[in-house]
Amino acid sequence: MPKHFFVLGLDPLRQSFLQHVHNAGDYRFHPLFAIEEVVNPTTFDYDTMRETARRRLEAFPEPVAGIIGHWDFPTSVLMAHLCQDLGLRSASLEAVLKCEHKYWSRLEQRKVMPDWTPDFCAVDPFAPEPLKQLTLDFPFWLKPIKAHSSFLGFRIENAQQFVDALEKIRAAIHSFGDPFNQALAHISVPDEVGAVDGNWCIAEEILTGKQCGIEGALLDGDYRVHGIVDTVKDRKNYSFTRYEYPSVWPQHAQEEICRAGEKLLRHMGFDNSPFGIEFFWDENRDEFKVLEINTRISQSHCDQFIKVHGVSNHQVPIDLALGRLPDLSRYRGDYRTAAKFMLRRYRDTVLEQAPSQARIAEVEQAFPDSKIVLAAEEGQRLSEQSMPDSYSFEIANIWLGAQDQQQLLHQYHELADALEFRFADGGEPESFQFKCVRY
Repeated sequence: MPKHFFVLGLDPLRQSFLQHVHNAGDYRFHPLFAIEEVVNPTTFDYDTMRETARRRLEAFPEPVAGIIGHWDFPTSVLMAHLCQDLGLRSASLEAVLKCEHKYWSRLEQRKVMPDWTPDFCAVDPFAPEPLKQLTLDFPFWLKPIKAHSSFLGFRIENAQQFVDALEKIRAAIHSFGDPFNQALAHISVPDEVGAVDGNWCIAEEILTGKQCGIEGALLDGDYRVHGIVDTVKDRKNYSFTRYEYPSVWPQHAQEEICRAGEKLLRHMGFDNSPFGIEFFWDENRDEFKVLEINTRISQSHCDQFIKVHGVSNHQVPIDLALGRLPDLSRYRGDYRTAAKFMLRRYRDTVLEQAPSQARIAEVEQAFPDSKIVLAAEEGQRLSEQSMPDSYSFEIANIWLGAQDQQQLLHQYHELADALEFRFADGGEPESFQFKCVRY
């Protein structure tokens, strides 16, 4: 009999990724909420969403093997909550919220790995004199306790920038802060976290160096990393430009962050779930810092795992739900390296012309196994995108595979140049002249 999985925010692209799991014919994947309901909703009620999902799951006529999610909040928290409701294998709701609450997570990181934890402090954006709360010197990053994709994240160089950023934050923070507070109400938050909730911010030391993430899983205490992905940012270290797999970091650095991930998650009480942890490494000083802990696989990495391993990282939550510790090293794909690239613009303007679907199909045919997904709408001002990065605008997402990094980057530049965008200001997308990295 087929095993049934529900997927939060399932859409055609992610459905295609799910077909690349081992013995895919043995499973049936059912959508739980439309993608727009769990990805960048303008507003939502967490408790209502949970009750709606629970009714749908309980009404399903067959046994449910597991719940899969590859998006940020609310998906990441709903997964744990719904698995708890249905008695399915998952990390506890408390452990997930502890990892996802930026301030609470930092407090816990500092207890167990103080040298790996950047300086930070909590900031109430609605306080009468918010500057008095700062215990960090400028510059620093200012972020909501709960958001994603750099939404409402600002690099703060001085007091005026701090004031300006808070004005923008106050206008939009409730969209995620209020439902996150609803989720927090289902657990006991420790006294040390105090009043710091989803409508607060965290100020954090600016980290330097290279960024990299581990993806892995725990099953009944057994810890395993199944992939290490390089997160490459632009020259100013503001916006993401690509996720490249596998990592090109030296072996000793990869081993360090894998050991750190295990230490952190055991301290958090996190078990029986996938995870992703982002780190910074300053190669000149050989120092490491934790950026954030995610309690899910990343949908941004699915195609890279398919190209390198022959299976999507969706294999990980499926294996966990069925009581198996995932091991992607058993599978082999057609490529030795792969990446998801984010084609961007840094100046706000109107996208007057985007590549037609026919043109996209031509370019994808010219670059075998490539995928191109537009992230901006023709005729739309870029700043009107839903929850944009604070410093740039995504124009398209591009997935590519290659046999080495040099070929991968060369093909990306060729593909990006082949797309026909036209902007009202006469500018072009910034495809970046990436250089190969060697250690």
